[in-house]
Amino acid sequence: MTPTTGNLLITGAKLADGTTTDLFIADGKLADPASAPAGTQRLDADGLLALPGLVDSHTHLRQPGREDAETVDTGTAAAARGGFTCVHAMANLTPVTDTAEAAEYVQSLGERDGHCEVRVVGAVTKGLGGEELSELGRMANSKAAVRVFSDDGKCVSDSLVMRRALTYVKSFNGVIAQHSQDPRLAGPNACCHESEWSGRLGLAGWPSQAESVIVARDVQLAELTDSRIHVCHVSTAESVEVIRWAKKRGIKVTTEVTPHHLLLDTPLVAGYDTTFKVNPPLRTSEHLEAVREALADGTIEMVGTDHAPHARQDKDHPFDVALPGMLGLEQALAVVMEVMVNTGRMDWPTLVERMSYAPARYSQTSTQGRPLAIGEPANITLVDPNARATVDAEASRSRSRNNPYHGRELPDPIVATIWRGRITYQR
Repeated sequence: MTPTTGNLLITGAKLADGTTTDLFIADGKLADPASAPAGTQRLDADGLLALPGLVDSHTHLRQPGREDAETVDTGTAAAARGGFTCVHAMANLTPVTDTAEAAEYVQSLGERDGHCEVRVVGAVTKGLGGEELSELGRMANSKAAVRVFSDDGKCVSDSLVMRRALTYVKSFNGVIAQHSQDPRLAGPNACCHESEWSGRLGLAGWPSQAESVIVARDVQLAELTDSRIHVCHVSTAESVEVIRWAKKRGIKVTTEVTPHHLLLDTPLVAGYDTTFKVNPPLRTSEHLEAVREALADGTIEMVGTDHAPHARQDKDHPFDVALPGMLGLEQALAVVMEVMVNTGRMDWPTLVERMSYAPARYSQTSTQGRPLAIGEPANITLVDPNARATVDAEASRSRSRNNPYHGRELPDPIVATIWRGRITYQR
């Protein structure tokens, strides 16, 4: 929806750099607080942090096609609850977002129903089939101005198809976002990190190398084509090492890590609770430590939630049959705070870089990831750094309930989310 605009004066907010300021919102933008008229609505932010609105590089909104699991309305409401002012809607919809018309339709849903900005991600191949390129150029030149293309949920496993895609998007500085899963090493039945746990539980193994070998291939293809590759949901230590190598060579590679791959580990699968089935799977502690370190030092540039809502009937199956995926938008900042900020691994300016600035640059979204300065769009996340709560899946704004953090005590930081000057969530 197009948010209504009005004047709002936020007083006494602390910025990520530790300075305290007032923020005056007028007509959807930040203005000089000294110009606020008498009687302007006020929001007391004493004790709160004011951050640039969060941007999610990886969201599944399910509409069109699976409105029983999520809609643009409910998914972006969950995003606002999580402090996000922009999400990137992945292409694995019904129909797949593989044409300019499909991309413009998803954009129109965002404009009509969204509680945050919705950027459209186009498919790399037609129908996610992995063989014929989709309408990359037409989507880029459409009203949706698509710059990110992904078959996420499926790997573009054919090297020649990937080379052609990288070559094509280079002309408009697009990026291919890869779901790195070698289909021969980790086939459709793979559902548990290959380890003593997969053997003990009798579940098909998903080895960490099934991710890293595709990452290794793709960064070399990006070097060959001098084009941009993005690695979705990095989950393994081996992938981190490949990415470090690629960056040292100057290859144009960006990466993301999910909140669940920062916090949750393989032993959670032991109860066969399908809430914890995700692709790539939850990994063991050494892999969690590797991605945490990589996020801290910038090898991994951003956090992408991979918010993947599912209707109850799609999770209510044996573990190896249930659909993979879990909710991520509402607790994303909480998890990053718990794992990275509260442990001293990351400061607030770095968190802003990873969760706002970097994902906005990645997709060339000029209206997001902007500093809180006069003249900038009023996209703001107000955070209480000390609030904590026990997560209740039933309280989610998402239409689905596959929340892996249910019953876990975590930070509960979001006090208010403001998008284009409109409060889209307030505690």
